[in-house]
Amino acid sequence: MVRSMTAYAHREEKQPWGSLDIELRSVNHRFLEINTRLPEELRPQEMILRNHIKEKIKRGKLDLTIKLQIQGSSENKIHFNQELASQVAKTLHEIDKLIYNAAPVNAMDILNWPGVQESQGVAQDALEQAVFPVLDNVLTDLLEGKEREGEALKAMILQRCLQMREVLSTVREHLPEILKAQRNRLKERLEELTESLDNDRLEQEMVFIAQKADVDEELDRLETHLTEIERVLESDELMGRRLDFLMQELNREANTLGSKSISNITTQASVDMKVLTEQMREQIQNIE
Repeated sequence: MVRSMTAYAHREEKQPWGSLDIELRSVNHRFLEINTRLPEELRPQEMILRNHIKEKIKRGKLDLTIKLQIQGSSENKIHFNQELASQVAKTLHEIDKLIYNAAPVNAMDILNWPGVQESQGVAQDALEQAVFPVLDNVLTDLLEGKEREGEALKAMILQRCLQMREVLSTVREHLPEILKAQRNRLKERLEELTESLDNDRLEQEMVFIAQKADVDEELDRLETHLTEIERVLESDELMGRRLDFLMQELNREANTLGSKSISNITTQASVDMKVLTEQMREQIQNIE
């Protein structure tokens, strides 16, 4: 299954204690990189959340954002850790003594300090029981989005493969006449020089030039790479890096085809192959 590394998913669900909002954003990246934005209540679960995501996502830069909206009491009071707030205020006051013309710290600075505001009576196990099912749903949505875009990428790559095969078919079709024309040109040139050159040496030079102009091997390798690309796209393996490697090989063979060119047909084929390869490479950068 082809999966894009670019996707987005979001869910907000009501809970007995309030609401839970989870957002996942994914873009292309060489490896798996997970960035998290979590409320203080879920900080102890950060590694568990990361490992949970790693079970389903293997590559890409992924941003996880979780927001909690906890219902207040009927009096709508703010609950805070008075002991921690006192420690923060005392520490800031001590630091102020060491700084010349220190900026004043107000009550909101202390209230927004991590851990000062407390959740309003929501048990940790209740939060955990709510978070993981919602996260699974968001991950499912994300994977479905990655697969939808992956199918579009797959169709585009297969279309380029088909165009490449048509280019190769054109070269093979015209190759006999290209080689024949080249041999005729060589004979005409050599006939002018036969009186002053050794016949054995002339034969050797003709064989050498004919071998250099023969591109059957490059055409075979190009078709082999295209077959491998098509096989990988139908597999369930992680394919992004392998496809990127195959793009390098396609480009290498296209360059060799161009360097051996003895006809406008093979020159144009080399250019077309490199253009199509680059078009595929740009899209493959988004495949997981």
